[in-house]
Amino acid sequence: MTDVTIYTKPYCPFCLRAVDLLTQKGVPFTEIEAAFDPDKRQEMVKRAGGRATFPQIFIGGQHIGGCDEMMALERAGKLDPLLKAA
Repeated sequence: MTDVTIYTKPYCPFCLRAVDLLTQKGVPFTEIEAAFDPDKRQEMVKRAGGRATFPQIFIGGQHIGGCDEMMALERAGKLDPLLKAA
């Protein structure tokens, strides 16, 4: 499986939903809690092309967006191929 990174903040329902989906799929991921760490938040915003909302999700180094975008990929059957890409 490819590397997955998700930037989250505590008590964020969208973050929880995204983490739940990855967990249900058995996908290993790195969760970076960035809400209260200015350096990590700045890193997230830079990597996400200026997007500052939570979560921000990266698969194989590619920014896919937030929870809604990941769920749209899942509904379209495009998430699993991204996750399995080498």
